[in-house]
Amino acid sequence: MIMNIGIVGLGLIGGSIGLDLRSRGFYVFGVSSREETCHRAVDRGVVDAASVNLSDMAAADVVFICTPLGSIESIARQLVRHLSPAAIVTDVGSVKTPIVQAVSSLWPNFVGGHPMAGTAESGIEAAVRDLFVGRPYVVTPTAETPAVAVEGVEEIARLLGSDVYRCGPEEHDRAVAGISHLPIVASATLVAACAKEGDRDLVNLAQHLASSGFRDTSRVGGGNPELGVMVARYNRVELLRSLSIYRDCLDEFISCIESEDWQALEQKLKLTQAARKNYKLSN
Repeated sequence: MIMNIGIVGLGLIGGSIGLDLRSRGFYVFGVSSREETCHRAVDRGVVDAASVNLSDMAAADVVFICTPLGSIESIARQLVRHLSPAAIVTDVGSVKTPIVQAVSSLWPNFVGGHPMAGTAESGIEAAVRDLFVGRPYVVTPTAETPAVAVEGVEEIARLLGSDVYRCGPEEHDRAVAGISHLPIVASATLVAACAKEGDRDLVNLAQHLASSGFRDTSRVGGGNPELGVMVARYNRVELLRSLSIYRDCLDEFISCIESEDWQALEQKLKLTQAARKNYKLSN
């Protein structure tokens, strides 16, 4: 069934959703806080039309809120007064529990969502086709979320080519704390630790010698600082839990090296080598 799709926030994720759904015959209307972005989104074929007015979402059957975490609730408060009663609202935030609690109280047809895809780029120019193909798309309904709303979001996620997973908001946040939010902090502290070397000549040498190992492990720590702060703020409890476990594991590795217990260290590395294969790591 072809629907009218509204997208609030025309960056990488919102723009990529627009590109894919327009190519599948949906009418896509975008809203951005900047007129310049609206014009560029239309020019690039990301949306059929765009404006800075949330009131233009009145005809939308499904609305995606694709703004940063910190503004999702405030956008929803402004948005809901303009919607038709049957409209479905979803978001793409990487933390779900506080968002689902806040927005569900504003709009019963709200379905928390998290497409786990992205690139290092941002903004409307970063939008690409097929960004979500083969990637996880997590949907986080509560017991009160209408089934028709959940199924509607899942149907669109499958049209985007995603692998759809359904779980509770709390389960989502605990899972992503370990595999998404912890790596941001661990990666950032790796960069910070290397920069703390007292000898500036050594730091300069290390910077010139850094290769793929440092590139891969430092990538997310060198990303958007605003994102790091937002996931820490909104998923604080679960991130602290993951960091505590990480610290314990790091202490175990330090102990093996301090005591020169190379056999124990090798055993730990064998276990991590085997465990890593259990994670679905795709590009």
